Amino acid sequence: MPVRIVQSKQNARLKQLRRALAHPGGDPNGVAGIEGPNLLEEALRAGLRLHCVFVAQGAEELLAALPLPPETEILALPRELLNSALTTETPQPIAALVESPVWAWPDVLGSRDRTAPLVVVLAGLQDPGNLGTVLRTAEAFGATGVVSLPGTVSAWNPKAVRASAGSVFRMPLVSADAAECFTELRQAGIGIWTTAVRGARPACDVDLAGPVALLIGNEGNGVPEELAAMADGRLTIPCPGQVESLNASVATGVLLYEASRQRFGREVSASHLSRRDKNAAKVGHTDSANGGRR
Repeated sequence: MPVRIVQSKQNARLKQLRRALAHPGGDPNGVAGIEGPNLLEEALRAGLRLHCVFVAQGAEELLAALPLPPETEILALPRELLNSALTTETPQPIAALVESPVWAWPDVLGSRDRTAPLVVVLAGLQDPGNLGTVLRTAEAFGATGVVSLPGTVSAWNPKAVRASAGSVFRMPLVSADAAECFTELRQAGIGIWTTAVRGARPACDVDLAGPVALLIGNEGNGVPEELAAMADGRLTIPCPGQVESLNASVATGVLLYEASRQRFGREVSASHLSRRDKNAAKVGHTDSANGGRR
C-alpha cells in the first residue's frame, strides 16, 4: 500500500479529520473520525470502509498489524501535525476517517434477525462517556438497537466512540423525534417502559423477556414527564443503600442485564426440558428393547 507524506496543516484530508472530530455527526457524507489502532481494527472487523488512514511518522509499523485493503489511502505526517487534529489529551499515533454505518428501523427492531426486540431509547443523554457505555452494554446483553431522541449527544463524539470500544460500529442506532419513535415502537408491538425513582414497579417484577423498549433519561433530570406519560409503565431498580438513583449508563446496564437474564433463563429452561424429553425417550426406547427390565 503506497504511503503519501503530508507536511501541510492545510491538507484537505487532515482538515476533514479535524472537522469530523470537532463536529461529530455533522459530516454530510456520513464520515466520522476515529483514533487509535484498536478502534481502527474494530472498524475493519465490522466491515466499515476506511476513507483515509493517518499515521505519525515513525509509527508506520502499526499499519502492518491492520488488515487494510490495498486501495486504502494512507497519509504519513509529523506527529505534531497529526496531534493538531486530534482531540484526546494523549493523542495516539494513528487515526482514520471511516464511513459510519447506516441503520434503519428494521435493524433496530431486530426484524431482519427475527429476534424479540430489546430497544434502548435515549432521551437527552448528554455525557458522551455514558452514551458509549450504553452502546457497549447494549451489545453485550443482546439489545437489538438504540434510538437517540433529540438532545442526546452524538454517538460519534470521540469520547463516546472510545467508551463504546467498537460497539458503535455494530450496534444498530437511529436518530428520531419522539413522535416517530413511539409510532415505530407501537406498530411493532413493543411495550415501552420508562425509568423512574418513585411510583414504579421493580424491574425484576416486570416481564422484559418479550418485545420491550427501555426509556432512559437525562443524567440530571431523568425522563421528561411528557415522554414518561406516553410509556406503558414505569420501572425502577430497587437500591437498598442510601443512593436515590444510579448513573444513567449504570442503570441501563442493570436493566439490560435483567432483560437478558429473563430471556436467557427461558431459553435455558426450554433447552433443559427438550434435553430431558429426549433422554426420557431414549430411556423408554431402551426399556422397551429390554422387555422393560433394567
